[in-house]
Amino acid sequence: MNNTTDQEVSPHTERIQKTLSRCGLGSRRQIETAIKLGQITVNRKSVQLGHKLRAGDKLIWKNRTWLVDTEQVFPKVLIYNKPLGLVCTRRDEKGRPTVFDKLPVIKGQQWFNIGRLDINTTGLLLFTTDGDFAHHMMHPSTNIDREYACRVFGEVTDDVIQNLLSGVVLDDGHARFSDIQAAGGEERHNRWFHVALMEGKNREVRRLWESQGLQVSRLKRVRYGGVFLPKNLRQGQSRELSSKELDILFKDTHYTPASQTLVVNSIRKSHR
Repeated sequence: MNNTTDQEVSPHTERIQKTLSRCGLGSRRQIETAIKLGQITVNRKSVQLGHKLRAGDKLIWKNRTWLVDTEQVFPKVLIYNKPLGLVCTRRDEKGRPTVFDKLPVIKGQQWFNIGRLDINTTGLLLFTTDGDFAHHMMHPSTNIDREYACRVFGEVTDDVIQNLLSGVVLDDGHARFSDIQAAGGEERHNRWFHVALMEGKNREVRRLWESQGLQVSRLKRVRYGGVFLPKNLRQGQSRELSSKELDILFKDTHYTPASQTLVVNSIRKSHR
């Protein structure tokens, strides 16, 4: 007689919405909605939010059966040099081109963007195959700074710089640059600066300068944490981080990839 329990057979467990979102079956919000509507079953039983999956479970969703298994999986991270005119959504209601249109296809996985850039901002965007890592990178507690090169129109005085370093109140709360460095320019009232900030609020760099009566005529992100935009990476091009670069990124952001990760593999269409 076999007295081994399921937990002993598969000690690695993980919340269902975390596993499914990481494996690219949908966003956490989509998965949570499907669970609440009773559209997902595990081992032929309805589940609640926070249900723990383990290897060997059979999951039915979207008229397909999925088998939960464990696998040695490390996130892929992609550097992309965003051109002007692209939006950072997977599909755009207005039919505008998106940053996802030209990304390399990866079988059985999908890219998650780590942060966003507005349509008029160019430069460094990061993508990953691991939704959990994307969430970690964007969470305020991780304290990852972003650096931008910006051309500012107007007179930038010492008082302006001090105000932006000390912080100003925007519509959605207090904001400030953690660093401002002059980078030259064509003329006195049209100069380039490199600025850094710890958050990624919507249009935050532009709005900070606008709070001082100044306008940003060009904006380009050049760094996200310890990842710099490569000088030889042209607009619209992308490349994956090497294993060495990934190790550095994980250490810098205090992230430990799971040595064994739950994955879901499609078995067949379900006829339930």
